[in-house]
Amino acid sequence: MAKANTEFFEALRLLEKEKGISGDYLLEKIQAAIVLAVEKNCATNKDNVRVILDPETNAFSVTLIKTVVEEIVDPDSEILKEQAVKYKKSAKVGDVIEIPLEPKKFGRIAAEAAKQVIRQGIREAERGNQMQEFKRKNQELVSAVVLRVDPATGAATLEIGNSHAILPRTEQIESDSFKDGDRIKVFVVNVLPGEKGPRMLLSRTHAGLVKRLFEMEVPEIYNGTVEIRAITREAGSRTKLAVYAADENVDPVGACIGPHGSRVAGIVEELGGEKIDIVRYSEDPAAFIAAALSPAKVTAVEIDPNAEKACRVTVPENQLSLAIGNKGQNARLAARLTGWKIDIRPQSGFFGEGENA
Repeated sequence: MAKANTEFFEALRLLEKEKGISGDYLLEKIQAAIVLAVEKNCATNKDNVRVILDPETNAFSVTLIKTVVEEIVDPDSEILKEQAVKYKKSAKVGDVIEIPLEPKKFGRIAAEAAKQVIRQGIREAERGNQMQEFKRKNQELVSAVVLRVDPATGAATLEIGNSHAILPRTEQIESDSFKDGDRIKVFVVNVLPGEKGPRMLLSRTHAGLVKRLFEMEVPEIYNGTVEIRAITREAGSRTKLAVYAADENVDPVGACIGPHGSRVAGIVEELGGEKIDIVRYSEDPAAFIAAALSPAKVTAVEIDPNAEKACRVTVPENQLSLAIGNKGQNARLAARLTGWKIDIRPQSGFFGEGENA
């Protein structure tokens, strides 16, 4: 029996190592399975079953706990003295004794029950480990390999580490065109539990994707010298990014653009040619709003004292369409970036071309 016990615990330790599952968790599940089997096969209450599983000493025992009585009222928890002395010679009325059970008394049902609970425990533990792994990736940029693309829906099945996840077509950039084996970057928007295990919600349209790409490409952002204070995006078309540096000697916009535009160029390529406006963040609302309307040149920004976070921006006549942008996109993104309502007017004084954002 000692050898069998040793082999049992060695098998558990191997399982713990290979599956990365807590040994205590496995022992807890096995113990519960044995108690259940004893309860069914010995017609007793689980409160009267004691299971000892000690991997340090390789101790493995199963016993029934009963109180010695003169007359049995509850067979589950009581035993007569003449029966009790078989297990403890000095047993007397009132004593609590332990009746050892041989593993063979559990029968095949007990063994199968234990196996089932162990398998279930392993699945639950693996899901728990997977959830923890997924949570570490939450709100992060991850690399993935395209396994296949559904020709009907356009959804891509991706391999991320040892896991698979779906990137819906609605979360892909319009210009995305994947084929099997492609390596792509995706943003993990959220991690949710599910009946078949946790799942990651992925996106390539989320603004967080662009933010993480800049953190990867720009050392000054990674080390905190430059901060991304605000970001807004219309995926596949345009992103606006507001950056700030506490050190006056650091040009945050230049750091993000990189020598000869090398840093931002790599990100634009990853995003399929999406335009990126990098502007300097300012605590001064007028300065920030003027910068946010880049690439348009702004003549003046007047804060409306009678409205909450509203302003009127004046631009040269030849900058009006640029400030507003195609279908109002530039003005709309500037408003989102700053959190201000922006009313754009031409310097000529003709207000008919103005557009609210």
